[in-house]
Formats: sequence, C-alpha cells, structure tokens
Amino acid sequence: TALHAHVAEPTPLQRRLAVLGRRMAGAALVVCAVVFTVGLLRGESTTDMFLISVSLAVAAIPEGLPAIVTVALALGARRMAERNAVIRRLPAVETLGSVTVICSDKTGTLTQNRMMVERVWTPRGLYAVSGSGYAPEGDIEGPSPPGTDPHLQAIARVAAGCNDASLHPAGDGSGGWEMTGDPTEAALVALAGKLDVHRSQLERTHPRADEISFDADRRRMTTLHDADGTWWVAVKGALDALGPLLAPGEGEVLAEAEGMAEELADQGYRVLALAERHLAEQPTDLYQGEHELRLLGLVAIADPPRPEAAAAVRSCREAGIIPIMITGDHPRTARAIAQRLDLLTDHSGAEILTGADLDALDDGELRDRIGDVRVFARTNPHQKLRIVGGWKARGAVVAMTGDGVNDAPALQHADIGVAMGLIGTEVSREAADIVLADDDFATIVHAVEEGRQIYDSIRRFVRYLLTTNSGEIWVMFLAPLVGLPLPLLPIQILWINLVTDGPPAVALGLEPGEPDIMRRPPRDPKESILAAGLWQHAVWVGLLMAAVVLPMQALTRRADWPWQTMVFTTLALMQLGHALAVRSERQSLRQLGFRRNRWIGAAVALCAIAQLATVYVPALHGPFGTEPLTAVQLAVVLGASTTVLVAVELEKWTVRRRRPARPMAVS
Repeated sequence: TALHAHVAEPTPLQRRLAVLGRRMAGAALVVCAVVFTVGLLRGESTTDMFLISVSLAVAAIPEGLPAIVTVALALGARRMAERNAVIRRLPAVETLGSVTVICSDKTGTLTQNRMMVERVWTPRGLYAVSGSGYAPEGDIEGPSPPGTDPHLQAIARVAAGCNDASLHPAGDGSGGWEMTGDPTEAALVALAGKLDVHRSQLERTHPRADEISFDADRRRMTTLHDADGTWWVAVKGALDALGPLLAPGEGEVLAEAEGMAEELADQGYRVLALAERHLAEQPTDLYQGEHELRLLGLVAIADPPRPEAAAAVRSCREAGIIPIMITGDHPRTARAIAQRLDLLTDHSGAEILTGADLDALDDGELRDRIGDVRVFARTNPHQKLRIVGGWKARGAVVAMTGDGVNDAPALQHADIGVAMGLIGTEVSREAADIVLADDDFATIVHAVEEGRQIYDSIRRFVRYLLTTNSGEIWVMFLAPLVGLPLPLLPIQILWINLVTDGPPAVALGLEPGEPDIMRRPPRDPKESILAAGLWQHAVWVGLLMAAVVLPMQALTRRADWPWQTMVFTTLALMQLGHALAVRSERQSLRQLGFRRNRWIGAAVALCAIAQLATVYVPALHGPFGTEPLTAVQLAVVLGASTTVLVAVELEKWTVRRRRPARPMAVS
C-alpha cells in the first residue's frame, strides 16, 4: 500500500530546467518582438524582419540542451556503473549532487558483513574463539575446557538448530568455506562446528517440527525440534527480547548476562543471547512454548568496519553531507562502531536514538531533534520511513539505503533510494533509484561526487550557451538602436547557433570534475541553475561581445571592408574562445591545459576550420553571404575574437584572488 501511495516527485534538475525553459522562452519572445518592431520602424521589409526574428528565436532557445543533458546523464551513469553503482533512473544521477544527508544501514554497507563469533559467555565465564572466516575450524579457550561446560555445548546445539544458514567448502579449490543464507547465522553455524556440532547431523537427530522466523519487531527466532520423543525449543535473539521469556529462577544469570552484554557491546560486538527449553509434549502453540526458557549464554559477533568506510565518512563531512547510521543493533554496539568510523566526531553533541525513542516522538518533535542525531539503533524497517520524513521536513535532500522488502517504502520516499545489490531483495531493487553492486558505503560517496560533476557539466553547458545566445541577441538588438544595419543574415545566425551548440558544447560535457568538487557544500535544492553569478556572467559577456562587434561593424563599413563577413566571423570565433574559458569557473586555461580534456581542443579547432571555410571556400560565399578576407582583415578578426577569452580569464583571476579555495569545515 505504501508503495502504491507514493507519488514520484520531480528531481532538483528537472525543476531547475523547467524554470530555465520558461524564462528563456519568455525572454526570447520579448526580444524577437522588439527586434521585429524596431526593424519595421526603420523601414526594413516585413519578410526580412520575420526571418531574422525567427532565426533569433531559434538561436535564443537552447534546443540542444535536452540532448546534452541526456548525454551528460548517460555518460555519468556509465562511469557510476564502472564504480559499482548501477543507475535505474537516469535523472537520479544528477540528484546525487544535491544530497545533504545519507542514511545508511550499518551491516554490509559500513561494515564488511563478514561475521565471526569471537567471544562466547556462559555462567562459567568468557571464552575466546579463534578461526578464519566461516570455516567451522578453530580453537575455543576460556575458564574451562569446552567439553566440560554444558552451557557451551548447549549453545552450540541452539546455534546450529535455530538457524537457516549452511556452510560448504568453496568450489574454487582454495580450501576455504562459503556460506548460504544470512551472514550472522552462518557465523553461528561456524561456531557450532568448532564445538563439533554440525547442523546437517543435528537436523537428522533433532528434526525441526515448527518455527517462528526472526522479525524486526520480535528480534528473536524460535524453532521446535523433535528430540526422540521429547520436544526441544531453541531460541536466539537480542538479550532484552529474551529476558521476559526466561524462567523465574534465571534472574541471577540474566543480571550477569546484562552486564557482560553491555561490556561486549561497548567493544563493538553484535551480541546475541541463546536459550532453550525442554518439553515432554509438543506445544499446540509455539508462542507459548517459547516461555520459561533457560538462558545458556551470549555470543559476541564481530563485523569489522570496511577499511574504506571511515575515509568515505570524512569525505561526506568535507562535502557538507551528514552521514547517518541506522542499525538494529544495541545502542552501545552502534556507538562503538560509529566512533570507529568517525561518525560522531563531526558533531560533539550528537545523539543516538533508538526505535523506541522514535516511536515516542511525534512528527514535529522528530523534525526538531533529528538534526542532532547521527546514529539510530534498535530500529525496524518501518521506522526508516519516519527518519526520511523527518529529514525532508527540515529541507534536506536524503539518500537512503535498504535491502529488505519492508525497506521499499523508505527507498521510494527518499530523494535517492539506494538498494543493496548483493544482499538486497528484488522488491527493494525495484523501488530504488540506484543499486550498489558491492553494497559499499564508499560507493555511495563516489556516486555523489559523480552527481556533482554531472551538474557542473550541465551548468557549464548552460553558462556557455546562454552567453553565446546573449551575445547574438545583444548584437542584433543594439545595432538598430545605434543606427547600424542589422549585422547578420538569418542563415549566419543559424550557422553560428549550429557551430556553437554542437561539438564545443558536447566537449564541455566531457570536462573532468574540479579538484575541490567534494569540498563544497551541497547545492540548495531550491537554487536556480542560473544562480551563483551565472546569469550575470551571461549578460556581461554578451554585452562585451556586442561592445566589440558593433564598433568593428561601424569602422569596417566606413573603411569599405567586407564588414558583414568580419562581424560574422568575429562573433563565431569569439564564442569558440568563450568555450575554452568556461571549462572552469575558477581555474585558468593555463592551469587546465588540454590533456585533461582533449575533446575541447579538437572541437574548437574543428568549428574554427568550418567557420573559416565559409569565408574562403568560394562555393559557400553565396549561401552564407560572405566574402574572402585579406590577411590584415583576418588579423583584425582574430585579435577582436580573443577579447572574450582574455576577459573571462581575468574574471576568474579576480575570483581566485578574492575567494581563495579552502577545505570546507563542517560543524
């Protein structure tokens, strides 16, 4: 029901481009109407002014924008796939660049999900368990020999019997072991094997008759076994979930276990309690049969953090992104892992909320408190939806990870749903925007970086295109106002539009990301794509083009030079120089060089040759209304064409002087 009730919202990019399209269409209509009217008042023919106005409208509207955006997103999706992030919905590629909060599962995403029991506690004391991976081989050392502690042997039977995982030798001949099923259960099967209790053998001697599967609300699993005429109930789960089910005489053992569980949790272990009960008759209701239990002990399971996870968390903080850990583990275990990952160091007053704490808060209280929370413990999948809602109510752009069927509503409600490819269910993958092929938190951070780069590419293209269109519009708009004839023919306007919207624009989309891309704060989702000085840049550079071209038109007309050809060529080459200048908003062309992006140099050279062909190829003179230029005239054109490149480089130099790049500090 929650999945069907969800209505997909437009991504930040879709909202920005929709606004940009409306504004540009309105501006184009106004400019064309003014040019058409002024031309008629000057005595120009209606047909000529109509063609010029239509040509200007074509030049003003960036019809190549949808194609360029699609290409940029597709290329980004391919690069993400190479880094183990498979994109299911193309607009999600850019949305990643706006993410302000990443809510991640702990197990398998921040940790390795390679479980191993390292400690076992019984009323006799604490045992250390050695071994490697899921191999059912290793030593157990403690207060007494393993064979003499009946609790330890009973723990092995419960670990093997109350279990759905299995182990088998690796098929690659390496001598290792592989598991099928849940990694936590596989670690318990390996522990039982180290105590010489094997699940396959136990299934023959104690066949399972009934079971109550584990779920996030009960936080335990119970199985019923036929023990040759008697009935054996085996239970494993969280200690606080088993405590109320213990027999009255277990109080002292429970108190000891609670102290040990807290101690082990503080060391970062995932702690499970194991218990059993023997019955003379088969219970009619297993829910009743799992009472009056005898507590056998605790197992402490290690799930070490991924080696790259801490660095990825630091990258998040530098990028102004808040990383959140969500786990079903005990709060003490969650805190220990969070401290290893530096999740709590960026916010000294950060809280750890449990699922029970969440349920006690209404939506308003959650919205007010959630900004101080970095870890959610003892949570269930349904509470993920509230966590997403709490952050979105604060205006955050949220990425949420999940792997289970019950995670699907939260994945859909998040701005970016991220499903696990290795352990995720088909339902979670269908609900998600991105599927991680390696279930690694660092892959999400790489995807965010890619999303920012894609947005930079789109913004770079818009910056370039608006400026070139602005230059054409200002030239055509101002020329009649200062008493000059219209500088360009309709075919020349369309040609410049074709040349500048073509190869250079595509090449700008292939520009690599800037070095500080992950040291910037996330973009405001409500921010226009024209923000941060983009529209001002388009206006002043367009005016600069007009300030260069119109005096050239006046002077060359007076000198009886082929002024229209010179204006046409100058404007085209000027825009190609601008393509080189806008590769970065801060770095100079000298700093960038051409090795980072060989395509831009090739594209500009190709278009420059095509433009000069309209001047020097006789067959093109008629269609384009051009004449060949002398060496002096060409030198004047080339000199005038460099003004925009030089001016934009000076603008970037000024920006670097006023706002030196610094690593971002997140409080």
